[in-house]
Amino acid sequence: MFLIDQLILLAAILILFGIASSKLSARLGLPVLVLFLLIGMLAGDAGIGGVSFNSPGAAHALGTLALAIILFDGGLQTPTASIKKVWKPASLLATLGVLITAAVTGVAAAYVLDLPIMEGLLLGAIVGSTDAAAVFSLLRNAGIHIRERLKATLEIESASNDPMAIFLTVGLLEILVNDMEPGVGLLQMFLLQMGVGAAVGLGVGWASVQIINRIHLVASGLYPVMVAACGLLAFGLAANLNGSGFLAIFLAGVVIGNSRFVFQRSTFLFHDGLAWLSQITMFVVLGLLINPPSLFEVWLEGLVIAAVLVLVARPLAVVPILALFGFKKAEIALVSWVGLRGSVPIILAIFPLMFGLPGAELIFNVVFFVVLISATIQGSTLPWVARKLGLTEKPPATPAATLEITALGDVDADIVEYTLGANGRAVGRRLSQMALPDGTVVAMITRKSLVIPPRGSTALQAGDHLFVVLRPETRPFVDSVFSQALEAARNELPSRELRLKGSTTVDDIRSSYGIILAADDLLTLEALVRQTMSEELREVQIGTSVTLDGVILTVRDMIDARIVTIGLIPEPN
Repeated sequence: MFLIDQLILLAAILILFGIASSKLSARLGLPVLVLFLLIGMLAGDAGIGGVSFNSPGAAHALGTLALAIILFDGGLQTPTASIKKVWKPASLLATLGVLITAAVTGVAAAYVLDLPIMEGLLLGAIVGSTDAAAVFSLLRNAGIHIRERLKATLEIESASNDPMAIFLTVGLLEILVNDMEPGVGLLQMFLLQMGVGAAVGLGVGWASVQIINRIHLVASGLYPVMVAACGLLAFGLAANLNGSGFLAIFLAGVVIGNSRFVFQRSTFLFHDGLAWLSQITMFVVLGLLINPPSLFEVWLEGLVIAAVLVLVARPLAVVPILALFGFKKAEIALVSWVGLRGSVPIILAIFPLMFGLPGAELIFNVVFFVVLISATIQGSTLPWVARKLGLTEKPPATPAATLEITALGDVDADIVEYTLGANGRAVGRRLSQMALPDGTVVAMITRKSLVIPPRGSTALQAGDHLFVVLRPETRPFVDSVFSQALEAARNELPSRELRLKGSTTVDDIRSSYGIILAADDLLTLEALVRQTMSEELREVQIGTSVTLDGVILTVRDMIDARIVTIGLIPEPN
């Protein structure tokens, strides 16, 4: 038997255990990264697996690749609207916040471990950043919904603060090992890392979208692979130009994810699975690298440093920055608490080992212990803390299930499958009552083994699969129509015009979108507009608007004297 055969078997077993533990983590209330690390520790030399792995260089290489893929997936799923809302506080947390956290923790570490101040600051820099993989996983899989501004702040901070921690770590190592003079040299390194990383990420992201939409590949399965290659190109290009590859790949993901390209949905699903595989691989490998008995030698010191990091350093960094931007006390408290440490500090803790720094093993063991404490305590208590602070919200109204069948290339339309849940508001209503946006077409309905031709009189049932052709900009409205929530919520609609048929009734609008008009339920929009125009002694023509109950109705299309299409938009509060 060849060695590679044994390695493939071992990798498969560890990955399957990792996947199984992701299900277990929800029941135990532990973040998945903790369970992945524990699996790696149990599989290692001192555990029941007996796997010998003592290669910091290999762990660093695997960890870097995995983290790059995780950040790319995070960028793909980050809307630019969220970035615009919180880029100022998030960017300050990702730079100044990391610096303050590193400095406070570093001074404490130097005192607790009896280290020179520069080595203490090095340990502080290593644990200075929050972990994107841990934060993304927790916020998206913890079963809670916090306010969008808070969620965006936490995710964007965690995705963009790694470059600062890496810069501080490498800079301090250069000072300690290679006698680099602090000052101008460090500033130049910082500007080069951030500037090159941002420029390459934005440039490669834009170029990737242009290429993806113009190239015609022989197999549709190659499109997600091509997107992944573009992300890795951004990372590699920036890193080889002495910039931050992590910042570059995240920004490339943001640009690509917020652009329209072919097979978009399948690409997102591919990268979501790839990010999960990367998480499992990275944390298991890092777990293999540690010798569990060595953690007991530093447990007390690690506990004190973790307490300083969580209870002193993180709040000192967060409070003044978020207070400056008008965050409430409860919101500041939650951001202070959700400072999860994860893979990045452990990967950075490998750097002193690779640089040959005396005492590097002590730093690695302490960092690993601090990460375990942070991830376990902060990660497992996030839902409880968010509820106690009154920052949780009801889940947004979403369809029971959706599946993008394909993006239609140059055609500005998607084909999307909606599966009606048992409690969906569309259940029991006729297709003609759905108040679908103008231009949206239900192409086919399947019910168990039956294919049902869609007609206006077709009554929808739970479990029906509807294949809908829609324009991308109308997707949020169609999602609302087929949502599994019993009642529609007007405030969840996007703030742009919704165009409906003139034959749509007042009742259809209320049921589909939560928009309430003080009129007879059976009255059509055409009749409602004509009635209002008559009362105002005005003539009906294209472009004429009326306002009823905070809703602007505008005539958009007419055939002879009949109103065919009406634009509808709620007035801003």
